[in-house]
Amino acid sequence: MVDPSLNPVTDADPAGVEPTRRPRRRPARTDLLALGAYVLLGIFVCLNYWGDVTGRVSSHLPTDHSWFEWLFAHGAYSVRHLENPLFTARQNAPDGVNMMANTSLLGVTLPLSPLTMLFGPQVTYALYLGGALAATAGTAYWMLSRHLVKSRAAAFVGGAFLGFAPGVVHHANGQPNFVSNFLLPLIVVRVLRLGEPGRWRRNGLVLGALVAYQIFINEEMLLLTALACLVVVLAYAVQRPAAARRAAGPFLGGLGVAGGLALLLTAYPIWFQFNGPQSYRGLQGGVFHSWGEDLVAFVTFARDTWAGNPEVEKTIGLTEQNTWFGWPLVLLSVVALVLLVRRSLAARIIAVLVVVFTVASIGPWVRFDGVETTVRGPWSYVSDDLPLVEMMMPTRLALVVAAALGVLLALTWDAAARQGRPVADRPGVPAQRTGEPAASDESSTPALSRRRWLRPVGYAAVALAVLPLFPRPLPAQPVDPPPNFITAGGWRPYVPEGRTLVPVPIPSNVHGLSTLRWSALTRHEFPIPGGYFIGPNELGEGVFGAPNRPTSTLIYSTMDAGAVPAITDENRRQAVEDLRFWRASVVVLGAHPREAVLRELVTALIGPPQRVDDVWVWDVRALVG
Repeated sequence: MVDPSLNPVTDADPAGVEPTRRPRRRPARTDLLALGAYVLLGIFVCLNYWGDVTGRVSSHLPTDHSWFEWLFAHGAYSVRHLENPLFTARQNAPDGVNMMANTSLLGVTLPLSPLTMLFGPQVTYALYLGGALAATAGTAYWMLSRHLVKSRAAAFVGGAFLGFAPGVVHHANGQPNFVSNFLLPLIVVRVLRLGEPGRWRRNGLVLGALVAYQIFINEEMLLLTALACLVVVLAYAVQRPAAARRAAGPFLGGLGVAGGLALLLTAYPIWFQFNGPQSYRGLQGGVFHSWGEDLVAFVTFARDTWAGNPEVEKTIGLTEQNTWFGWPLVLLSVVALVLLVRRSLAARIIAVLVVVFTVASIGPWVRFDGVETTVRGPWSYVSDDLPLVEMMMPTRLALVVAAALGVLLALTWDAAARQGRPVADRPGVPAQRTGEPAASDESSTPALSRRRWLRPVGYAAVALAVLPLFPRPLPAQPVDPPPNFITAGGWRPYVPEGRTLVPVPIPSNVHGLSTLRWSALTRHEFPIPGGYFIGPNELGEGVFGAPNRPTSTLIYSTMDAGAVPAITDENRRQAVEDLRFWRASVVVLGAHPREAVLRELVTALIGPPQRVDDVWVWDVRALVG
């Protein structure tokens, strides 16, 4: 909706002003160097995975890491078998999983399915994670360099922060859906261009296509972007009411086109998400609603940065690290906003974004240094039963603050780059008209000399604020490889079509990390019960994992206790009933820290096993019928 006649950097209105000299075309080589630097940084962040890409997972979120490996395998399986990717029965058998109602990343896993088929989900995961970080920085660089700042260096700094901000790198620990933000800068640009006269149809169509595709990557980040764009448009309309009125017609027309196209392209998947099999309404107990950002976290260095201290997160890092900007960046941001808001429309809008989303991210109760105070936060006045709100985590609203600070860094660097220039070279200042006397060197040189010192000071201030936030390589830990019985296909004679393989322990959001990977690393060749996902309970509310059955509950409690309880005939009857429900044909136990106690438990429930290759096998086909 922003009027293209206004300069967003300097707030100048060029009406009645001679046009400035046309800037030289940005060389493609500089853009390629920026993109190359982002790619190298993406590789660096994922460096620890590449030491053993098939045998390492995230140290911080190993289960999430395995879930997303499973998702890449799901994309390849859907393409290879021409199955509906919105649903799968290869996990949580026999009920299955509604993939649209989970973070399924279909917009990525389906296009990358050939890569997954060729190299496996672990390689695809590591490649994509670094690539998504770099791609987000690249599209942010494009947005800034083409639409907001003149300095390529300013665009590079801002793009690097938008792609590799502490909160984004935090989510890279097993949650690639939150680093897949490469479409968001393009969406923002299209929203702000909707007010261009004569182009509302084209802009609306492009925006609708981008929104539709983003739905298949991360709906939550799309929602945050939509909220941010709403605040930006309102802030602009308040500050520039005449320009907003001129642009309102094309803007609303383009918005209608965008919404219509996005709805047309995603109507069935969205219906499937809320009404298809294994769909749900909200999360049980509004589990995310209370997760707000600790005030101290804003000025603390993030764990995965060079200045970060892992010990600090034991106090205040109880949820997620979506801010963790460090005190130098917070201080620089305050000073930059004070200096820029008087002359920069963009800076004023950034200030509004920072204030609104900082306050909103606090949550229902203000937390300070790990202590929940009695001071109410904004979310204490919001019902957790409202649609969309029930699924929102307040702390993630701080990701909008991170994006706003990335833009502010670009504006700050760009403002520093303009210090000491001849007056006519500054944006919004008219070039010298023909016939006018030129300013003498005597009058201009002293003024320029007095301002030149601001340029290195500005550069140094930005560097000192962002260098402590340079990311470390993501920590990784080894994970047990699947048994040879699984990878070599020894299970095939035991699992006929329509039956399941029951791994022990049964995968869940707490247990069974290694057994969930059995499915991912065998291309989903066999279905398994349980899993790591969100599905409905008996009341239709979303819960993590499959509802526990008596046998899975017994397995988990035995693992936790490290000893087998007294097994009754009722336990044995329930085990057979559960195996029938799961449509099991074989139960398999591989190497595990609790292998001895688990083998004793399963033997007490269904009889002695066979040792086949490197696993214990219970062939239950005769038992369950």
